[in-house]
Amino acid sequence: MAGPVITISGPHGTGKSTYAKALADALKLRYVCAGELFRELAKEKKMSLEDFSYLAEHDPSVDEMIDERTKMKAREGGVVIDAQLAAWMVKELADVKVLLVAPDEIRFERIAQRERVSISEARKETLAREEIQKRRYKKYYGIDISDLSIYDLRIDTGLHPIEKTKSIIIERVRDFLTKNAPKPVKP
Repeated sequence: MAGPVITISGPHGTGKSTYAKALADALKLRYVCAGELFRELAKEKKMSLEDFSYLAEHDPSVDEMIDERTKMKAREGGVVIDAQLAAWMVKELADVKVLLVAPDEIRFERIAQRERVSISEARKETLAREEIQKRRYKKYYGIDISDLSIYDLRIDTGLHPIEKTKSIIIERVRDFLTKNAPKPVKP
């Protein structure tokens, strides 16, 4: 393998992309984002994220395409994967699985800024998407996303400014990788 496989997961608006990119850059790893692909597909179909989520709930081919791409990138190694289900999809390949969290009000504000919508619209659409995803993940994968036991690290991105949070994430992941590196096999 060409380096560690790190997954960054968490609810919408926790900063997965921001922090995964910073981590990939700091560790000189590739960056892969399943959320960007999902957003691109929604845009191509001229659908809102909420409407595209409804479509994905009834059409498993959307998730299958994203999942296969994610697994392929993990098998190549040397990557930070930013995806809601990254830890679940590549769990046997991941060296460290990170969960990002943040209070809802912070998440909705971030999403409103990113999507250029009101906070109330961001709240409505995000909660609807997350409810659909929760059902979809259970239906298609048998995954209960409220079960956080799969994660190695849990980091609240709402506690500090972005640059401080980047430093914390990078430091904690480096520490985890160092402490959990495979031991050399004696001949």
